[in-house]
Amino acid sequence: MSTLVLLNASCADQTVDAVVNAANNRLWAGGGICGVIFRKAGVLELQAACSNYKTPLKDGAAVITPAFKLTNAKSIIHAVGPDFSRTPTAFKELFDAYYNSLCVLKDNDLHSISFALISSGIFGGALSNPAAESTKQCCRAYLKFVADYPDYPLDVKLCAFSAKEMQDAKLVFDSIISV
Repeated sequence: MSTLVLLNASCADQTVDAVVNAANNRLWAGGGICGVIFRKAGVLELQAACSNYKTPLKDGAAVITPAFKLTNAKSIIHAVGPDFSRTPTAFKELFDAYYNSLCVLKDNDLHSISFALISSGIFGGALSNPAAESTKQCCRAYLKFVADYPDYPLDVKLCAFSAKEMQDAKLVFDSIISV
């Protein structure tokens, strides 16, 4: 049986098989949760692993690396969320970032994953409520994945870092997942 929970926490602190990095398309160390994950994993090691991928990656793509010094996870999945300031209607790409992360998880025989709210920080652009939109797309991707792969159990943690993000995410989460 699969589960999806919403937490007011950092995805980088969860004990899971894979932590998801809200990555840029070049897989470079960045700010926000991306910077946190790079620092915890070891910047040099993680950058070397990321450099094995041909970049730039397309919005919605997801790739995997070892977790290195990030001891609470086996792997890091790098999901490229769209930058809504450049592509204001990239909702499919945001959905794809979540869905493709779950597929990468399955392809590597992993079962638990923690997500940050992808594209809800600086990549949120002019969205009126980036945390709510990111939550909506995560929930949609989770529901599609469990429908597509009903025999593959998942433990998904969606992490809203700030109290405001949690408040915005919870309204959407409860309206979709409470079924």
